[in-house]
Amino acid sequence: MNIAFDAKRITHNSTGLGNYSRYIVDILSDYYPDNNYLLFTPSPGQERLRSKLPQKENIIYKYPTGINKHFKSYWRSRNILHDLKHDQVDIYHGLTNELPVGIEKSGIPSIVTIHDLIFLRYPHFYKYIDRKIYDYKFRKASETADKVIAVSEMTRRDIINYYGIDENKIITIYQGCDDSFRKDSSKEKKEEVRIKYSLPQRYILNVGTIENRKNLMLLIKALPLIKDKAIKVVVVGRKTSYFEDVEKYINEHNLQDRVLFLSGIPFDELPCIYRMATLFVYPSFFEGFGIPIIEAMYSGIPVIGATGSCLEEAGGPDSLYVDPENVGQLVTYINELVNDDALRMKMIENGLSYVQRFNPEVISSQIMTLYKGLK
Repeated sequence: MNIAFDAKRITHNSTGLGNYSRYIVDILSDYYPDNNYLLFTPSPGQERLRSKLPQKENIIYKYPTGINKHFKSYWRSRNILHDLKHDQVDIYHGLTNELPVGIEKSGIPSIVTIHDLIFLRYPHFYKYIDRKIYDYKFRKASETADKVIAVSEMTRRDIINYYGIDENKIITIYQGCDDSFRKDSSKEKKEEVRIKYSLPQRYILNVGTIENRKNLMLLIKALPLIKDKAIKVVVVGRKTSYFEDVEKYINEHNLQDRVLFLSGIPFDELPCIYRMATLFVYPSFFEGFGIPIIEAMYSGIPVIGATGSCLEEAGGPDSLYVDPENVGQLVTYINELVNDDALRMKMIENGLSYVQRFNPEVISSQIMTLYKGLK
């Protein structure tokens, strides 16, 4: 088959949607090498992002040509249909919540992945104009697509409830994470990373953009109440204006020596930071899925997530979950995990077993079965 993707995020986005897009193309090209994977993107973007996908004969980048080079946004949203027909595309997959206008009239079967509808559940986290644009694009894509992939059961229910899409049209296919988190790093590599970033011997890890929705403040408020005063918090993520609120609390409570913020970490060093952590805490108010939880479980560390969205789907029955506004509950769980080696080992072992459902061979098989059903 000739399978086409909206690949703008592959070449232009270094985090969430970009990682998902690169991951899907990578595993499909690995497990189903007989197909051609056509990546339609308005420009080459960043070389460092393209290099995250292996160079293979069956991965082919497609850019606008002729007059379309001067109207890239219009090409991506409408004029791309001409190129899809020219390249005899069998399936078009919108990896990031949207589809080209008019694709339903092109004769080309289409699939869209919807990651979340958080902007509808928590509108105060988003600008008004962004909410309107997202709502139009996501709704239109869900209505237009022949099939919709939801990255969690929570997202699937939201698509049904908010947009009234037929439940039989929506398939839940979970996300995976980069293969590097499934492999242990050498002792030398880990020690090199520890020294480079002055990592403490024992620390609670939190990974994700430092924004209101991710709810880092809950962990920071818990820190002074943890019995083991030697344990620290390491936060890996891009700072937003919310960081100022977190920093103010840290300064007011003299926690500067117990919290370490890291950003711009090279991707090959992040698995080391996970594997050296004592435990992982992810108290987000709401997520479409929660990839950092998957990364943590593959890395062999126990996880504390939050109730209220789909984090239980990512973390499974043996991770712990707190009310995202209950500091006392988080403190209790952290104290238990820090001091109970048997509980830690049980969570690690069961977590590693549970996370196998997110392996690439499972996910690629589910997606390819969906493609073949539309061919």
